[in-house]
Amino acid sequence: MTRMDQPLNPSENSPALEIGRFNRMRIVKEVEFGDYLDGGEEFGEVLLPLKAVPKGAKPGDEIDVFLYLDSEDRPITTTIEPLAQVGDFAALTVVEVTEFGAFLDWGIPGKDLLLPFREQTRPLEVRQRVVVHVTLDPKQGRIVASMRLNKFASKTRHDFRIWDEVHLLICKQTDLGYPAIVNNSHWGLLYANEVFEPLQEGDERTGYIKNFREDGKIDLTLHKLGYQKVEQSLDPILETLKARGGFLPVTDKSSPETIYGLFGISKKTYKKSVGALFKQRLISIDPDGIRLT
Repeated sequence: MTRMDQPLNPSENSPALEIGRFNRMRIVKEVEFGDYLDGGEEFGEVLLPLKAVPKGAKPGDEIDVFLYLDSEDRPITTTIEPLAQVGDFAALTVVEVTEFGAFLDWGIPGKDLLLPFREQTRPLEVRQRVVVHVTLDPKQGRIVASMRLNKFASKTRHDFRIWDEVHLLICKQTDLGYPAIVNNSHWGLLYANEVFEPLQEGDERTGYIKNFREDGKIDLTLHKLGYQKVEQSLDPILETLKARGGFLPVTDKSSPETIYGLFGISKKTYKKSVGALFKQRLISIDPDGIRLT
C-alpha cells in the first residue's frame, strides 16, 4: 500500500504533551514523507519523519515519540531516544562553539543541543565533555542546556536511606572530593581520601549513601558496607594470588593506591578480607607479604 493522505480526526481530549520528553501520541494521517501525529490544540498535527515511523504503524495507532523543536522552532517528533530529556542531568560532548554558545551532541541526528553563553560557567572547547542540565528556556520555550547545576539540583526532602544503592554522575573535582548528582536529583559528595580510582567530569558510577549532613547534603561512597563488601573481595584476592604465583608483596604498610590497583578495593576492606582468608586458612600473612597456603 502506498503512503497517502489518510486523515483521522484528532482526539478532543488528548493528554498534555511535554516538549523535550517522550509522549504517547496518536497517528492521525499518513503522507509520503512520514506520519502526522495528534498534537492537540497546542501543537496541532506534528510530523514524524518517514525514516522514524515504526514498521507497520498506521492511522489510529498510538506510539511513543520524543517531541522537540526543529531548527525553525516547529514541533517535530522522533522515535530515536536522545542522550537526555528535559529535566535530566547528563554528560554531553561539545561539537561546535559559535557566537551564540556551544552546541552539544544530543544523540539526535541533525539536531544538536544549544548551551547558551549565559548558561556556561567556563570557556568550552570542541570534543570537551561537560555535565549539564537539560531545561526549557522560560522566555522562548526552547530546549537548552545549562552548566549552572545548582539552579536545578533538588532542594526538596529526599527519601534516601543510609547504604541505599544509587546512581552517581560525577560533576567535577575539588580539594574536598567529587561532587556528584545522585539519582538525577540531589547533590552528594565523594570524599577524595576515600576514592582510589581516577574520576573525571561526566563519569557515571554506582555508589552508596553513607551519611546525611546537617546542611542537607549527602555523603557518598563507592564501596558497600560491612561483611557483604568483604565477601565480594575474597575471590579477587585469591585469583590475583594464583595469577602471581601464590605470593604478593603486600603488607599493612602498602599504600591504598597499591592495594586498589591490585584488587579494586580500599585498604580498610583489604585488611578485613585478608583477616577472613587467614581465618579460613586459605592464606598465610608473612612479614614480606601474603601467600596461598
